[in-house]
Amino acid sequence: MTQWKIGIIGGSGLYDLPGLQDVSCLDVDTPWGRPSDDLTTGHLSGVELVFLPRHGRGHRIPPHEINYRANIAALKMAGCTDILSISACGSLNAELPPGRFVMLDQYIDRTISRVSSFFETGCAAHVSMADPVCGRLASLVADAAEAAGAPVTRGGTYLAMEGPQFSTRAESALYRSWGCDVIGMTNMPEARLAREAELPYASIAMVTDFDSWREDEAAVDVPAVLAVMRQNADLAQLTIAGLADLVSDGSRTPSPRGIETVLDTAIITPPDARDPDLARKLKAIAGRVL
Repeated sequence: MTQWKIGIIGGSGLYDLPGLQDVSCLDVDTPWGRPSDDLTTGHLSGVELVFLPRHGRGHRIPPHEINYRANIAALKMAGCTDILSISACGSLNAELPPGRFVMLDQYIDRTISRVSSFFETGCAAHVSMADPVCGRLASLVADAAEAAGAPVTRGGTYLAMEGPQFSTRAESALYRSWGCDVIGMTNMPEARLAREAELPYASIAMVTDFDSWREDEAAVDVPAVLAVMRQNADLAQLTIAGLADLVSDGSRTPSPRGIETVLDTAIITPPDARDPDLARKLKAIAGRVL
């Protein structure tokens, strides 16, 4: 058994974690550059948390320019055992109104300009993304969110769009026809990279709006999003505190889905054919197997 050390990636409206004890700041540089901001570490209920604001403090970085590889690598290098992602999203489902928390279990990736893998020419690997979310972590987070008073839906499909612009009405209607539940700009390639780094990942999608598919309503805009976001952020902070309580016994067994060892069967390039420079970089996230 190991100790829980949970990385928290805070999205729009969640830029810090009140109540942390033994707070320190980590200035981390990774082989893929610097993460969005310094890491804040501390303890809640005796559980070590590592917080990273996805967009940087002050919300400086737009979704399409986030260095997702550096963010995931920084949390891996900080010793995190699991990652909880928190992000604002639009709803594509009439049964998921603003204020709803959706514990995601699937993704459709429509991003187009982002580097989605740590592995490059010189070392190829193919991890399974059939089940992109750690079910154990997602269940714990859902329990904590419900205890905090949040209305929670367990399970949902997230459409990851490029952004930073919101959807056209035609796009919004198309994604609804695919059976997507929510839409956002940040969970991909974040979830893919977490899997390559052998980090169990779960995501709360906090609904702020109905995107652009409702013809009888005004299209989504920033003021409307911010109004709901403030309420969601308070519940998100309570959820994190509740999650720390749930795992405060300190005992953590490996993920039931074997996420921590997924690279054992994923790397296809034999050792003698790997690029030495790339292999050195990859040790930051795959040192266990390299």
